[in-house]
Amino acid sequence: MTQQVLIIGLGQFGMSLARTLSEKGAEVLAVDRRKNLVDEAAAFVTEAVMIDATDESELARLQPARRDCSVCAIGDDSKEASIICTALLRQMGAPWVIGRANNAMHRRILQLVGAHLVVTPEEEFGRRFANRLLNRQVISDMPLGDDLHLTEMSIHSSMIGKSLVELALPRRFGVMVVAVRRGAPSRVLQPDPHAPLEADDRLIIVSSESAIPKLTRGV
Repeated sequence: MTQQVLIIGLGQFGMSLARTLSEKGAEVLAVDRRKNLVDEAAAFVTEAVMIDATDESELARLQPARRDCSVCAIGDDSKEASIICTALLRQMGAPWVIGRANNAMHRRILQLVGAHLVVTPEEEFGRRFANRLLNRQVISDMPLGDDLHLTEMSIHSSMIGKSLVELALPRRFGVMVVAVRRGAPSRVLQPDPHAPLEADDRLIIVSSESAIPKLTRGV
């Protein structure tokens, strides 16, 4: 079944989220009080509407209780508006409300008014980008919770031609290879522990965050 997502606030984060979800087949209702941003989003979302999401009657017309997910992506310009909007979404019975916070205090308030999940895009991007700066082999990194990370990384030259059995990565570094990305266009393959790795291979691994720098330094 197609996911129905309500996105309120079409700044850089909200607009990017709306575009990506639309490209992946979700039905996106995009909302902002600025006409130029609504017009921009209308080119790729299911529907784009110009309203003030802190107005209870206007927000109610969007029927948030019928959406699979509601994202309050209102940015730095109005923390008060994001708090009011998040509280109204919960009051109206939205089944899953995601709020965007700008700092720790904002996060706590959004949690107190009922957000099911609070994201801090700038903080999370900064953390991931720092990992990439310090570990040049890291291509992408996603936290899974409880200090587990899903990381995609290019292989070190010393790994080329060796098998995963020979490298013994779980024993030496505490990482588990769950897939190998290979070729152009790339294919994600189940790892063969006895097959030699190729120069352009990328490993997709699950590990603790601290294991990644040990792996990139120690192979």
